This record gives sequence, structure tokens and C-alpha cells, in this order.
Amino acid sequence: MVVGSVAYDGVETPHGRVDRMLGGAATYISLASSFFTKTRIVAVVGEDFEEEDTALLASRGIDLTGVERVAGKTFFWAGKYSDDMHDRTTLTTELNVFAHFNPKLPESYRSEPYLLLGNIQPALQRSVRAQMNGLRLAGGDTMNYWIADFRDELLGTIREWDFLLINDSEARMLSGHHNLRKAAAAILDLGPKALVIKRGEYGAMLFRSDSYFIVPGYLLEDVFDPTGAGDSFAGGFIGYLAEKGFDLEAHQISRGELSRAVIYGSVMGSFCCERFGVERFRTLTRDEIDARFEEFRRFTSF
Repeated sequence: MVVGSVAYDGVETPHGRVDRMLGGAATYISLASSFFTKTRIVAVVGEDFEEEDTALLASRGIDLTGVERVAGKTFFWAGKYSDDMHDRTTLTTELNVFAHFNPKLPESYRSEPYLLLGNIQPALQRSVRAQMNGLRLAGGDTMNYWIADFRDELLGTIREWDFLLINDSEARMLSGHHNLRKAAAAILDLGPKALVIKRGEYGAMLFRSDSYFIVPGYLLEDVFDPTGAGDSFAGGFIGYLAEKGFDLEAHQISRGELSRAVIYGSVMGSFCCERFGVERFRTLTRDEIDARFEEFRRFTSF
């Protein structure tokens, strides 16, 4: 089950501009995870949410029972990327119906064993987790706003998580350490059993109390749009673990399997960048995903 935003985005990159396209963390996470396992969304959209976008999600077998449609407009974000894609400037943020999002879990969702909590208020993340009655693996994402202004609330929330997915600047901010190895150790002391630090084009780092694993980024010839890549990473990560039926609490996940989940996350993030928005997921196949996984295996072996 995925909880988070379903939105519309406007994006400008060196490759072009799209004024309105399907986006949102829950959208990217769900599309990526749907290549591995049955996925369910909890989100809110407005009256303007297009049927063709509903159809795309449904075509991937995603359960939309938990997507609430209310009066008003769907969350909208617009941004512009620098020529080297390293920096992004937010041009517009219109929360619209998402401003009052209070996740409503259908009864059929509550027994789901795998939960990924997108970037929403920590109190809401904690509330959702408390409503689940058969969890085997739960974790999620956060951001600098929650770290800075809702720190105590956030710490109480991630203390109960099996894994935390954040980027390198957020890891430094949360831990108070600039060095990422020290930052990871400090964050693991806060409760999560595993930590993934996403580093964009530089790859990702996986930390557990007894080990760490580093994967490089995939070298694309053209990065059309990095929007949603981190969420697609999260979808691939949790999707693979759910497909395999792992349980971090019972220590059933070996270091190797957790590392493979990070590779599949990296694979899904790389595919996301090949087109604007969610476009690449319309044509993507599992064979392509597994082939790129093997490519990661080849270029990281020595």
C-alpha cells in the first residue's frame, strides 16, 4: 500500500517543457512497484483529475479504491531545472485538495503486509501505520520541511519504521553530521532498521547496523526529466521486497537481497528519467527492467 500525493506537474528541462502532466509521489511509487507486485494507493484528487490518468493507473493493475475524489482542484506543482539538471527551482506549488488530505484507508487495505508512506506530515504517516494490522515491512520518505519544523513528531514516527528513504542533504540535516557514514549511524540509532540515502545521478547508499552497500547511478545518454526519479526508486525498492515476500523484522532479508532491492530501485529511477513525467512507464516491460538489472550487475562486478 502506498500513501501520498497524486498530482499534476508542470516541468521545464533543457529538453523541453510540459505544462501539465500526471505526477505526485504516490503515482510514481505505485507505477514503479506495480511491475513487481499488486499495489494499492491512498490519496486524494480533485474534480479535474482526468479519466485517462485514472485509466493509466488502472492499466497497471493498481487498486484505486483508496483514491478519494473531492470538490476542488488536484495538487499542482511546477518547476524548472538548470541546464546541468543539478538544481531545480520551484515555480508554483498549489496544494489545493491535498492541503486537507487525511488518509482514509479502505477496510480491504488494512491487512496489507507492505506499506510505503510518501512525503506527508509525520503525524499522518504514524496514523496510517497504526491502522494496519498485518504489517511485515513498513517505511517511507520525509523532507527538509518536516525535519526542521516537525522534528519531534518525525522522530516519533520513524522510530517505528523498518526503513527510511531520504536524500543526502536530508540525511545530513536529520543527523547533524556532514559525513554520510556518521550521519547514517546516527539515523539508524533513531529506530529504522535500514536506511537508504539517495544521491541522484551519483547513485544510492544502503546502511544497516552491521553493513553498508553503495551503488552508482545509471549513466543515461539523455536525462529528459528527473522529476519522480526518487519516488520511482522507492517503488522499485519496496516492490521487489514485496514480490519476494520478505520480512525485515524477522531478519529474513539478507544483505544481498536488500542490496538487490536497491539495484531495482536504481533501475526504476533511471527509466523514469528517460521521458517526461510518467511517460516511460506506459511502454516499459519487466524484461527491460530485468535486463537493466543485469547491466547493473555487470558494470559493478570486478
